[in-house]
Amino acid sequence: MRLISVVVAAIVAAALLPAVALADGDPASDVLLGENVFYPFTPTVAPSLQAKLNAETAAANRARIPIKVALIGSPVDLGAIPSLFGKPQEYAEFLDQEISFGGAKHPLLVVMPAGYGVSGLDPAATAAALRLPKPPGGNVNDLAEAAIIAVPKLAAASGRPIAGIAGGSSSSGSSHLLPVVLLVVAAVAAAAAITTVRWRRARGRLRT
Repeated sequence: MRLISVVVAAIVAAALLPAVALADGDPASDVLLGENVFYPFTPTVAPSLQAKLNAETAAANRARIPIKVALIGSPVDLGAIPSLFGKPQEYAEFLDQEISFGGAKHPLLVVMPAGYGVSGLDPAATAAALRLPKPPGGNVNDLAEAAIIAVPKLAAASGRPIAGIAGGSSSSGSSHLLPVVLLVVAAVAAAAAITTVRWRRARGRLRT
């Protein structure tokens, strides 16, 4: 009963997290302390796009450009500062103060329907951000797709290119699991064959 109570409490807490974050002064600042990407809570970004962007930011981190990305689809995503919606650069500078410590700016990309805001990037990457085309539309998937294009360009401009991002697709995951499945099947078949041989030998002994 104690274990069931703990599990139920965890489920309830997880369900309340979006509501708590939305009530916060700046939801993205809380999320980006532990995650690479802030996604709007509603409507949600397509899982396939989330997987791709998560993979890119992880690769950028391995390439020593630990960029954080905030997708801001509406004033609601800004919590108590909705006046910064449509002002991606101003919000990037505000958000940088919330997630950077010790005086060092954290590489940051903000994507809004109006365009991009950056902070903590070197001059070459900052200049590359200014050349990025605006997101093709205003919905959250458009913002995610724009970020997916932007992150590799900013990394390359910084001299730390990233490539070969699989995006966590189900097909690639299945291909990695296939050898394991085949090994398991082979092991089961071998065990069955050994059991059959032993059973036949034991049966033969009983007859003699």
